[in-house]
Amino acid sequence: MIQTKLLPRVFIHTENGQKIRLTDPNEDFSPEAVCNHFANLYAILTTAKIVGPEFKDDFREYEFVSTIGTKG
Repeated sequence: MIQTKLLPRVFIHTENGQKIRLTDPNEDFSPEAVCNHFANLYAILTTAKIVGPEFKDDFREYEFVSTIGTKG
């Protein structure tokens, strides 16, 4: 019998040039709900775009990209 398994999700937020790896608070949350959840800790995430998923090292990686503070 073939079994399928979803890869675990990882969320990345870049702050001051450093990537911060955020764990998945609940697998049932959509990526938007996870972003809203972490917006309590990182206020800049309130306007972030979600990029992904990208499959890396047996994870589904989503990145929260903020446009605040960028020019152009």
